[in-house]
Amino acid sequence: MEYTSLEVWIESRKLTNLVYNLIKNFPKEEIYGLTNQIRRSAVSVPSNIAEGCGRRTSKDTLQFLHISRGSLYELETQFYLALDQKYISAEEFSQVANQSLICKKLLNGFINYYKNLENGK
Repeated sequence: MEYTSLEVWIESRKLTNLVYNLIKNFPKEEIYGLTNQIRRSAVSVPSNIAEGCGRRTSKDTLQFLHISRGSLYELETQFYLALDQKYISAEEFSQVANQSLICKKLLNGFINYYKNLENGK
């Protein structure tokens, strides 16, 4: 199966696009700070899913899926900070949180699938 047809990758792309749209309104002085960190975290989520799918072993795939999940949690934290700084509204934060939750659930399921493969189940 091609990674581009995986629901987890598709939903993480949606998250990344949402994030890019929201950070367009961040203050210009954040361009090399929070904005850059958010962009890197957001891009890391689908990118590491794709890279993991390109690996030969379940162990290698799992490593990249865990990196993707870590980036997802990092992104969530960065949006809490953006909310604290009033760079985004509570409604915008909720959009990101909801899409992040979808991605977390799908990614955890994908990780469990590969763990079962690795354990011969």
